[in-house]
Amino acid sequence: MLAYSRQYGLGPKEEDPAVRWLSVANNVADQLYYPCEHLAWAADAKVIRGDSGKWWVLSTLLWATSLLLGIARSLRILCRLRRRRQKQASKDSLQRVRARARAEALTVAGNLADLCNAVHWLPAGVLWAGRFPPWLVGLLGTTSSLIGVYQTYAGGAA
Repeated sequence: MLAYSRQYGLGPKEEDPAVRWLSVANNVADQLYYPCEHLAWAADAKVIRGDSGKWWVLSTLLWATSLLLGIARSLRILCRLRRRRQKQASKDSLQRVRARARAEALTVAGNLADLCNAVHWLPAGVLWAGRFPPWLVGLLGTTSSLIGVYQTYAGGAA
C-alpha cells in the first residue's frame, strides 16, 4: 500500500481534480488504517499494553472512510464516463467507455457491501452497528470478495 501511495503521489496524471483528490484522501485513509489495525491486534495479543477496543473502532472508521471515498471516486468517474459516452463517435471507443463504466459500477457495489459490514462492526448505536445476522455479514463479505476476484481475473475488462 505504501508503494502504491508513493507511486500515485498527488495523482498528476489524473485529468479530473476531484478524482485526484478523492484518490489521495483514500490513500491517506488506507495508510492510517493499517497501523491502527496492527496496534489493535498487538493489544489483543498482549504484545503492547493498552485498550484494543479504541484501536479497533478507529481502524473500522478509517476502513469506512476509505470505502466512502472509493464510492465517491467511482461515482465521479461514472458521471464523467456518462458524459463522454454521449460524445463518442467510434464503436471502439464507446466499448472502452462502457467497459470502464461496468468496472466502476462493480467497484461501487463491492465497496457498498464492505461499507455495510464496516458499519455493522462499529460500536452499538452507530447506524445499524451490530444489527446484522451472521448470514448477512457473510453474504456481504462473500459478495464483495466475489466482485474482487472477478475484477482481478477480468483484468480490467469488467
